[in-house]
Amino acid sequence: MNRKEREIRDDAEIESLIREAKVCRLGMTGEQGYPYVVPLCFGYQNKTLYFHCAEKGLKTALLRKNPKVCFEMDICKDVKYLSRICDWGMFYKSIIGFGDVEFLESGEEKKEALDILVRHYGSELMDDELNYPAVMLKNTLLFKVNIRSMTGKKSG
Repeated sequence: MNRKEREIRDDAEIESLIREAKVCRLGMTGEQGYPYVVPLCFGYQNKTLYFHCAEKGLKTALLRKNPKVCFEMDICKDVKYLSRICDWGMFYKSIIGFGDVEFLESGEEKKEALDILVRHYGSELMDDELNYPAVMLKNTLLFKVNIRSMTGKKSG
C-alpha cells in the first residue's frame, strides 16, 4: 500500500467495515482478457463471502471458466471541501481482496449461504425460522469466495 498511514491493519475494523457495506464489487477475468466487474449483494462469515446469482449468464460463465476473483467494498462517508481548488478529498473506508470461487451444490450448503446473506441485510429471524422451499434451493445458484487476502484503507 502506497500510503501506509491510511492502511487498516486491525482485523476487527476490517470486519466492521464488511458488516456495514451493502455492495460488494466482484472482479473477474472477462472475455478477451478484459476485466469484468459486477456489483452484488453479499453475505460474510469466517473469511468467506457468499453470493447468489442466475444459473446462466456472463458472470456465471466467467466464474466457471476462471474461479480467481478480486473484490472491493467501500463506505463513503462524506466529501471534504477545503478552500483551495484540488484541495479536497473523501472520508471513506474500503477493502480490496482476492479469493477463489466455489459453487455450492448441496441443499444444506445453499441454506446456510442464504441465511448468511439474509442476516447481512438485517433479518431478525433466527436461522430455524428461515425456510426455503426445496425447489427454490434447487434452482438458486449460490457460490462463495474463499478469501486468500484482503487489505483495508481509510481516510478521515
